[in-house]
Amino acid sequence: MSTTTSTTDHLDDVHHRRRWLALTVISAASLMVVLDASVVNIALPRAQEALGLTDANRQWAVTAYALTFGGLLLLGGRVADFLGRKRAFLISLIGFAVASAIGGAAATDVMLFGARALQGVFAAVLAPAALSLVAATFTDHRELARAFGVYGAVQGAGGAVGLILGGLLTEFVSWRWCLYINVPIALVTLLVAIPALRESRTAGERRYDVPGALLVTLGAGLLVLGFTNAAEGGGWADTSTLVTIALAVVLLIAFVLVERKVSAPLLPMRLVWHRDRGGAFALSALVGAGMFGMLLFLAYYLQVDLGMTPLAAGLAFLPFSAGIIVTAMVASALLPKLGAKTLMVGGTAIATVGMLLLSRIDGQSTWLTGVLPGEVIVSLGLGLVFAPLNAVALTRIDPGDSGVASAMVNTTQQLGGALGTALLNTTFASVAIGVAAHAGTEPGGALEGYRMVFLLAGCLFALAALVAAIVMGRGSATLAS
Repeated sequence: MSTTTSTTDHLDDVHHRRRWLALTVISAASLMVVLDASVVNIALPRAQEALGLTDANRQWAVTAYALTFGGLLLLGGRVADFLGRKRAFLISLIGFAVASAIGGAAATDVMLFGARALQGVFAAVLAPAALSLVAATFTDHRELARAFGVYGAVQGAGGAVGLILGGLLTEFVSWRWCLYINVPIALVTLLVAIPALRESRTAGERRYDVPGALLVTLGAGLLVLGFTNAAEGGGWADTSTLVTIALAVVLLIAFVLVERKVSAPLLPMRLVWHRDRGGAFALSALVGAGMFGMLLFLAYYLQVDLGMTPLAAGLAFLPFSAGIIVTAMVASALLPKLGAKTLMVGGTAIATVGMLLLSRIDGQSTWLTGVLPGEVIVSLGLGLVFAPLNAVALTRIDPGDSGVASAMVNTTQQLGGALGTALLNTTFASVAIGVAAHAGTEPGGALEGYRMVFLLAGCLFALAALVAAIVMGRGSATLAS
């Protein structure tokens, strides 16, 4: 018994010394997952030409990933809890690399779309396993706040980093390397993760809520599909859009009812009804909706309207990434002193101001005068949000719920991003077409569409600020301290 205890203590000490290396590994894997949601955006025109994709089906290169990732995240969180977070992390890392290799070698549209969907499946396990490993690795509150700051910086900057990387690879190598690049990253991460990470899992009987998993996966998937149809098809009044969204709502309501009855729920309702964590999940969805939509339409504006190359457009997002990284680290230092609520309210309010500046672009605007000021202000605001948001969701939580709670953070941001992008895309199309039809100038219609999209994204950030200020209680003010 004493020998076993001594061995366990030695392993604990080794893992404690390697905790910052573990965070590096976790962050690298998380960056790979986050940037894969955006890296394909810039590569898509070249992929469309190479594989003969149609204008109607090309969007599935993006949507297939969002559907499986967003739809399966809750199940992925539970799998990580019971299988073991380290084991789930390693298995899903390997699977993600294999799916990426298949996508890079795609010879047909079906092969590419299938590989993207498979990436989403493994990402749905990898993302919650990674975030829950952060909480399991750091036991000191101050160190945990710093770790959440690093993780939040990676999460927040991942979308813009994906655009930069996509521009570099597409312009100088091949669009296929936007997918192949995940293979060497995953292999290096795997080799370092095996000795650096410590295992943690939920004790007790391993039971999976299969009905809940089916309902939430189908419901979330149909919701994303319905919003995508609204953006790509006949708009919000289209029959298929309305039917799809209505069915999604029915399935999600059924999911809530099932979760209240089963003995081992996929999503314990206590996490959602908890005032602070429920508010954090709502804020995550709103921030994801505004941020993902902003990144997409800025990419269009820079390339189509300002005439930038893919590489130049990607580099134009560098200040955004840098701003998030810097302020996320600042937020981690301020978190124990100011508390999560203050940072989240302030951060989303600052991001709102940045979006209002972006909504003022006109025909004379350049990247330097029209985009950069708003882009930087948005990044400074969002950088203050991610670390406290993760802290509220995961600090002082039952260890058995950490996997599903971290999955909820990713689920709300992914689904918020997908739904927000569809909402903004439909808004852009309707405004641009309406203005062009009235004035007879398509460029003017597009410019007005961008303004409206950025204004609407600002409204989403403003609503997030209200959620943080009103919905979240006093407990979140000191939750991380």
